[in-house]
Amino acid sequence: MTSRTVSRRTVVAAVVVAGMLGLTACSGGGATTSSSGKGPITIWYSNNAQEVTWGKQMVAAWNAAHPKEMIKGQEIPAGKSSEEVIGAAIAAGNAPCLIYNTAPSAVGQFEKQGGLVDLSKISGAASYIESRSGAVADQYKNTSGEYFQMPWKSNPVVIFYNKDMFAKAGLDPNNPKLSTYSDFIATSKKLVDAGVAKVAIEPAPTSEFFQTQFDFYPLYAAATGGKQIVADNKATFADQAGYDVADFWQTMYKDKLSSPEQYTGDSFAAGNSAMAIVGPWAVSVYKDVNWGSVPVPTKDGITAGKTWTFSDAKNIGLYSACKNQGTAWDVLKFSTSKAQDQKLLELTGQMPLRKDLQTTYADYFSKNPAYKAFGDQASRTVEVPPGPNTVEMLQAFRDAWTKSVVTGDGSVKSALEGAATKIDTIAKQK
Repeated sequence: MTSRTVSRRTVVAAVVVAGMLGLTACSGGGATTSSSGKGPITIWYSNNAQEVTWGKQMVAAWNAAHPKEMIKGQEIPAGKSSEEVIGAAIAAGNAPCLIYNTAPSAVGQFEKQGGLVDLSKISGAASYIESRSGAVADQYKNTSGEYFQMPWKSNPVVIFYNKDMFAKAGLDPNNPKLSTYSDFIATSKKLVDAGVAKVAIEPAPTSEFFQTQFDFYPLYAAATGGKQIVADNKATFADQAGYDVADFWQTMYKDKLSSPEQYTGDSFAAGNSAMAIVGPWAVSVYKDVNWGSVPVPTKDGITAGKTWTFSDAKNIGLYSACKNQGTAWDVLKFSTSKAQDQKLLELTGQMPLRKDLQTTYADYFSKNPAYKAFGDQASRTVEVPPGPNTVEMLQAFRDAWTKSVVTGDGSVKSALEGAATKIDTIAKQK
């Protein structure tokens, strides 16, 4: 797992182990919405350097035009995880008005704490969200069809591969055979047998709930045309597509094409692995690697233009401690405007959750061809299931996955069926 990947993915790890589920001092569902308050507000944004740059310019642009409604912008405070920090702020009643680093997996719990404003109750908010994001917005509703998060940006994951390693192994670096499970495995064996890399690909083998989003979930999304792993409070993944994905990864581990031991550092950059599962952030991170990209594989192969994947999104929450919610909503709209979304693209390379992304920013993608595939992929992404128990459901899946797929202990079919039974019970809990 890469160092950049570690920083992006571990921000939610402590949700399970550090007790976010116990931060319920303000529990009771969505908070009262009061969209009339105007005045200064505070916002938090990610401490990622590129997003800090975006945040500072957005704040400056707003403040220059709104001297009576000034934004105080700051990086999210340090902690074991962003979600632990946010959960603690909700419990203490001192969360900022807007947080531009709200993980979809945590939204249901924040809603349960009473920490988030139901945007659906703000006049025009639902229509604004849906007109900006299109059909993908549906995935960010709660189970009652309400918006407690603003869909903001995604990092659709694909396969990066090292062209130089492929060439050294006698493989075509411009047209690699990676589209089907069987081709992917065969190519992986050639890479390892040629000695160009220790392993073909190195997804994190660890048991944190969110790691599922970077091995099983992208391939399951691709195999099913964009199915979530839980729908209508019932697990979907104990089906043939799920078994096939699990069998694929179990083979990768069993044949030592992936390692069950966590790699310390950046496996892809270090040349330990010839491939990686990454989002658009990787374009700048791997600028010194001669890389190519392809969609995640499927059993029989699907064309790039029809392949789905995992979103790896971060969204915006309007928090109930905010006194000036009218200004906060106006800032939320300003910060997700066409102009600010363009700034987000230019400064971070991350994909705004905006319909017609490629045509809206055609000049950007023309000038930055490395991001074209991500711009196309952004229209076909799948999110984690909604609800207050998302983390618990994903952890139940990951526990079964780690035992059966990573360590090879038992049948993957039995493991997925057992996880599905547990998740069906968890999903119905309030």
